Amino acid sequence: MTDTLQLTVRQPRPGLAIATVAGDVDTHTADNLRREASGIIQQGCPHLVLDLSQVRFCDSAGLSALIGLWHTAQAAGGALGLADVPDRLMRMLVLTGVDAVLPVHATAAEAVASMAAGLFTSTGEHGSITRAPAGGGSGEPTGVQQAAHDSTHNPSAEPS
Repeated sequence: MTDTLQLTVRQPRPGLAIATVAGDVDTHTADNLRREASGIIQQGCPHLVLDLSQVRFCDSAGLSALIGLWHTAQAAGGALGLADVPDRLMRMLVLTGVDAVLPVHATAAEAVASMAAGLFTSTGEHGSITRAPAGGGSGEPTGVQQAAHDSTHNPSAEPS
């Protein structure tokens, strides 16, 4: 477990961003993830895909951050999707039932395609999400903008 968490952000379409999360999402970094990803949502990208392929570890604080981000996206009129979730984290999502609330996609491109197609919507008193069917199109991002955000707030963090 480390105190460093890095987000690399791409905006393939207006109002939609992909944030690749790298590092451990735990007691030491979960608040940074929530703060930085909430900032992305509040700065005009209410539809957010978290690419979790580079997450090495996630504890209950990290899970809480993901749920909090889902609420933040819902409040902004958007949605949160998870992509390329490591097996260990996927087991936690299934065991806690969070996979029934947060749409999980095999790839970020699949998540982008689902969001762009509007295949899941917010409904109900608690803003539950209807899950998107798997495998919807190429969804390859175009016109990608990239910026790196290091949770340690290191101004010298370079885009990867």
